Amino acid sequence: MHRCIFARDRNRCCERSTGMMTVQVRFYTDPACPWSWAAEPAIRKLMWEFEGELEFVWVMGGLARSYEHASLIEIVGTWLVDAAEGGMPCDPRLWTENPLDSTYPACQAVKAASEQGSQAGYRYLRTLREGIMFERRKLDHAEALIDAAGRSGIERARFEVDLRSHAITEAFGADLEEVRNPPKEARAADAIHRSAKGRERISFPSALFVGDGARHGVWGSPSVDSERMRAAALAVGAERVNEHPLEPLEAIRRFGRCATRELEVLAERPRPVIESELWALARDWKLKPVPALTGTVWERA
Repeated sequence: MHRCIFARDRNRCCERSTGMMTVQVRFYTDPACPWSWAAEPAIRKLMWEFEGELEFVWVMGGLARSYEHASLIEIVGTWLVDAAEGGMPCDPRLWTENPLDSTYPACQAVKAASEQGSQAGYRYLRTLREGIMFERRKLDHAEALIDAAGRSGIERARFEVDLRSHAITEAFGADLEEVRNPPKEARAADAIHRSAKGRERISFPSALFVGDGARHGVWGSPSVDSERMRAAALAVGAERVNEHPLEPLEAIRRFGRCATRELEVLAERPRPVIESELWALARDWKLKPVPALTGTVWERA
């Protein structure tokens, strides 16, 4: 079991024992969004630095109701560009071998997992991201999504009941409505995605930090920047708990699997240095590399 790094209470902006308020982070995303995958290093850095200070709400945006008429070549190209710029591992052969039909089922599944708490929701979302982004898993139907619950360590039986409930359908519908009605701050930041039919939504990923009477958004691409995310948390009253870097072995103990780019950000060391350290740990049988088509993920040996 990974150590809890989330606010203990699920209430919106709930009070801590000190009488201060927990900051809520509304993170707008989709399990199959490649640029949201690129934001994982910044998210984990935020979770570490503000340990116990933040309550994450995973707002599911419904990237694609259907891929029936999508250009798979264009999707593959986007994934490769985002992998090159974001530094996270990916394997776009998913789209030539066993493409997703829709991201809506995965979005609903994240809402179901979040019924078990924010930490459970994140673990499940992370399992889906890894499955889609570099394990080439077709996570768009109930059987595969229920199987992912077991791999993520959440309560499978409860998840299966929640996944099939009307309440989860309604929760996802509420997320879609929120995403499709961008606030003025997102418009001011030009973080609006427009479909070919002219439909608008908040750009993924985006984050809205809500504190006691204050809110601060990091809209669109800047949400992959850990410094911008840190500044937003501080702006609404969150207290930075951990100011020192997080070493690779401890990071993997806390979070589970970590990509090289994540460990680079968490340890605050240049990529060549961190890569050398990781391979030394692998040589000593402390870590195990999990290769992807582009990049490497690390787990305990």
